[in-house]
Amino acid sequence: MNSKCQTRRPNNKNKDNVVQQKQLLMFDFDGTLIDSVADLTAAVNVMMQHLGREPYPLEMIKTWIGNGALMLVKRALSGDIQVDDSLPESEIQEAERLFLAAYEALDCSQTIAYPDVTSGLNQLHHAGFTLALVTNKPIRFVPKIINYFGWSPLFSKLIGGDSLPQKKPDAAPLLHTCQTLNIDPKNAVMIGDSINDILAGKNAGIDTIGLSYGYNYGQDIRDCNPNFAFDDFQTLTDFLLSQKHKI
Repeated sequence: MNSKCQTRRPNNKNKDNVVQQKQLLMFDFDGTLIDSVADLTAAVNVMMQHLGREPYPLEMIKTWIGNGALMLVKRALSGDIQVDDSLPESEIQEAERLFLAAYEALDCSQTIAYPDVTSGLNQLHHAGFTLALVTNKPIRFVPKIINYFGWSPLFSKLIGGDSLPQKKPDAAPLLHTCQTLNIDPKNAVMIGDSINDILAGKNAGIDTIGLSYGYNYGQDIRDCNPNFAFDDFQTLTDFLLSQKHKI
């Protein structure tokens, strides 16, 4: 796991200085746009069953999400957010194979969009923002879920955790997205629910907005010191639209 968030809270009073002139909105996926913990839990526990081990409750698995599929598998094998360094590589590889196969077999029926996400994304797209998805989820799973919710026409770029050699909190996925879309990083903002999103933005020199309802290892996203933080997607959407209209 990455270092803990600092306990300095964002100040949302000076909003006018943040997203004016912003063109690109980069969104995290799990915990930001979708609540996928039920499907992830199902896949983890299928893996555990195949390995002859006891299943885990959803609330425990929820605290392990955010660093990609491989890290989730390692945490499940370790039974803790801190990975057991003595895990044999062969065991990790077999468990990952089982997990990915189980997750791929699911139909997304237990994955839900958070309230107001679909309407919010459509509003932001219609207002002229460029939308991109930057997630640590393996890219092979992303288009299926995006299509399931009807969001494919809204996103100009999809980046998964294995699209590049690096993933969040590294800056590379964010900077690659900006470069691919020919948008200056200063005209972008990273929006997510996890310390990985906030650190990725900071590492890239990109402004960040935190959402408090997702999977952040039990910590308040405000403690990670994003530029701004919101408790629901509609409030975020209204804020971004209010700034866009001032340009």
